[in-house]
Amino acid sequence: MRTPSLPYLLDNRTRIEWALGLARLLFGAVCLVNLLLHLDPAYREHFVAMIAADWAPGQPVWLMAYGHAMAALVTNLGVGIVVSMMVALEALLAFSLLSGWQLHRLAWVGVFYNLWLWSTVGGLGGPYITGATDPGTAIVYALGFALVLLTHGWRPLAAFRNGPVTVPARWKFTLARVLFGLLWAFDAYWKWQPEFLHGAGSYLAGSMVGQPHWVAAYIGFVLHVIQQVGVERFAVFTALAESALALSLITGVLIDLAMPLGVLYSLAIWSTAEGMGGPYGAGFTGNKGDVLGTASIYAIVFLLLIAARAERRLASARADAHCITPQ
Repeated sequence: MRTPSLPYLLDNRTRIEWALGLARLLFGAVCLVNLLLHLDPAYREHFVAMIAADWAPGQPVWLMAYGHAMAALVTNLGVGIVVSMMVALEALLAFSLLSGWQLHRLAWVGVFYNLWLWSTVGGLGGPYITGATDPGTAIVYALGFALVLLTHGWRPLAAFRNGPVTVPARWKFTLARVLFGLLWAFDAYWKWQPEFLHGAGSYLAGSMVGQPHWVAAYIGFVLHVIQQVGVERFAVFTALAESALALSLITGVLIDLAMPLGVLYSLAIWSTAEGMGGPYGAGFTGNKGDVLGTASIYAIVFLLLIAARAERRLASARADAHCITPQ
């Protein structure tokens, strides 16, 4: 088998860096939409009430106490001040994602900021009782920022490079893949619960409430198709699909097939069960945590992993090419 030439490898390196950059820019665009939603005065008005996710029925006592403490802290500091600080931070993170400026440092801020959102507004994804199907939204954003770090995803365009530009180590790609796989495994666990297997249709029907006519019509069409196939068959397929994605990500088996299929599957979930992030109200969306959907970020994470996987393979090919003795 012929080893690729160095000019060919360098040209492909440029394409991969652009692919990493485009995935990161998509992430930044979503964060920018969330920022614009949070600028609405209505977001400030209902922010403290959103922390009530921590003391919803079914949550652990310690999490309820933490939620009350956070709500009291926000109230004492002043809701306006806290939300203004959040908006400023989100603006900085969105700018960093879109430009690449200091992203190798600010992505750490994005990780911890979204973990805080997940623990307050997101209620750690709970309560994990009948009807729970995923670990929440902000945790996926935290993972997105973590994968930007692990894949060195701050390198989209030559004009915006900051920090080291070396290929990420193999262990970083493996860690990113496994972390994402564990999140899918958590999702898959809840899909295997009887409440979902026997009531998947009701979850999909619930995503139509409050949506624009065209979104509701689209979801209604998908629901009709599912009913023709059989709701329980569809639920089992969903559980199997998420289990397979989790297994592939954790073990690396068939990963080159699983990742592009994961993009398509995530977008299918986002456009149906998540209603494209809606319904949209004044300063918020229908998703817990006021973020632009969850599965949309799953798709972006898959794109980051696809580019990082291609880069790892290219790095191996470049090493082989450099070792060739000229004839």
